[in-house]
Amino acid sequence: MTADHEPVLPSFGARGNLRDEIIQTLRAAVISGELRPGVVYSAPSLAAQFGVSATPVREAMLDLAKEGLIDTVRNKGFRVTELSEKDLDDLSELRALIEVPTVRRITEAGVDRAVLDELRPVAAAIADAAAAGDLITHIKADMEFHLRLLAQGGNPHLVETVRSLRARSRIYGLRSLADRGELVPSAAEHAQLLDLIAAGDADGAEALMDRHIRHVRGIWAR
Repeated sequence: MTADHEPVLPSFGARGNLRDEIIQTLRAAVISGELRPGVVYSAPSLAAQFGVSATPVREAMLDLAKEGLIDTVRNKGFRVTELSEKDLDDLSELRALIEVPTVRRITEAGVDRAVLDELRPVAAAIADAAAAGDLITHIKADMEFHLRLLAQGGNPHLVETVRSLRARSRIYGLRSLADRGELVPSAAEHAQLLDLIAAGDADGAEALMDRHIRHVRGIWAR
């Protein structure tokens, strides 16, 4: 079916090269469910919401198609790839297997205070976006936070793997949670995680990271 609703997307206006920013925003729109599976979206219609020409949007969507996030629909546009419940369970399991022990390891090794201080504004941005119901900003800040934190483990291949797993995930219940104000407590866990890491509490950080991922697949999925 063709688009029967308008996703909530930001307007970029006239800027320079927007390709990376548009890719990040469209990826966040897919993850959050702002772009829905089964709906065909055209590059010109999305570009009109962004306030840019269709070319960078079309290029960004082709990149996302290469990542497997969307499928091309000949002469019509693009459709978000639909995942089964098992797909989502499998992705969450893989994330937990990688992210939970990595958070424990970097907590035990110790993270430079300056790095934690740099991540605190990102954690605050996640919480602010949750309170405002700005799902795309929330997802983009969440992705930045976790990837920058995992990078402290010194394994760039691990970070790229998690980036791919997170991008392929879907959080279909995010909009309803935001509308009910139930997204804020989960968003606050990012600042709590930084506090636990700063205190060197590996057990606490590991438990919180495990609970955080379960929120994504459990409460948020509904």
